[in-house]
Amino acid sequence: MPDSTLPSYIEPAGDDSILRIKAVPGASRDALAGPLGDRFKIRIAAAPEAGKANTAICRLLAKTLDVKRGAVNIEAGAMSPEKTVRIAGVAANDLHQRLDGWKR
Repeated sequence: MPDSTLPSYIEPAGDDSILRIKAVPGASRDALAGPLGDRFKIRIAAAPEAGKANTAICRLLAKTLDVKRGAVNIEAGAMSPEKTVRIAGVAANDLHQRLDGWKR
């Protein structure tokens, strides 16, 4: 049963969390943009070629969430702007608090 206190873009997965994102590559700088419908929008300066944007997304999320880079992995949508990202070792409620506290 989904946790009704969580936004639609965060899903619990045991000790991990699933974050549904909308990636916008080719931006002027890497930045979290915030909620966008049922996704969390992330702007990335890297081009969507040879996995550069995916690597930048994982790096930005790891830094923002204060987790190791290896804890952030794209599970689905590697070739699409709509991606599903697993954050290992971060509970869904904790992920929500960390994203809620991010600064624009």
